[in-house]
Amino acid sequence: MAMGGSGRTARSRVVDLGQPVAGWTGAAAPVRHVMIGHHCRLEPLRMDHAAGLYAAFGTDRDDVIWDYLPYGPFDDITAFEAFLDASCLGVDPMFHTIIDLASDRPVGMASYLRPDPANGVIEVGHINFSPLMQRRPMATESMYLMMRRVFVDWGYRRYEWKCNNLNARSKAAAIRLGFSREGLFRQAAVVKGHNRDTAWFSILDSEWPVAAAAFEAWLAPDNFDAEGRQRRGLADIRHSLDADMPGPFKSGPSKSGPSKSGPS
Repeated sequence: MAMGGSGRTARSRVVDLGQPVAGWTGAAAPVRHVMIGHHCRLEPLRMDHAAGLYAAFGTDRDDVIWDYLPYGPFDDITAFEAFLDASCLGVDPMFHTIIDLASDRPVGMASYLRPDPANGVIEVGHINFSPLMQRRPMATESMYLMMRRVFVDWGYRRYEWKCNNLNARSKAAAIRLGFSREGLFRQAAVVKGHNRDTAWFSILDSEWPVAAAAFEAWLAPDNFDAEGRQRRGLADIRHSLDADMPGPFKSGPSKSGPSKSGPS
């Protein structure tokens, strides 16, 4: 056996360092661009969206939409505008206003945050759907448009979703949209004076082909009846597609969970 410079005997060994990521040079840094679908348009948030957003959020008379967010509700539009100006115009988080194409009015907001282009990781968060878009196709379409930008345009490997573990609606929405639950970060934060345990979810670039096909099939006009009710649920479509996909394109771990069409 050969002796190393330190006097130790050199031994040949094989170390499993994980699957090689051939040719990886990083993802693109997020940039502000409009995203347009059939039901909604996502625009980088601007201060002239404030009045429309405040009015849309005001249709939630019980302020339920603010329960698990670290801010809000706001007493008046002046306070809301101050929040937007101080917290929502930067690049991280990068907020977008969701606009209903039918009315051309703001109905919600969501953001990208914590981008890590070197490792190909980015998160979606600060999701706030007013009652004007909840349980409507635009709620799903807005999340599809944001996910498509991450994987197709920017080339990320991992897209994360995190929420308060008590937020059952958000957890169900993540599963429905194709994210896999990864675990729980206990005592991750103190929010509005209360402990927050954070539930983590993710979807990977290898899972995107099945997710994309499912989104497109669910959003197709023929998936809705004359009253606008879905014929097949998004999760059901995805599971069916996943079963038919060849091995390399399967979406990976099971994403069992409720098939719901509610808001994130």
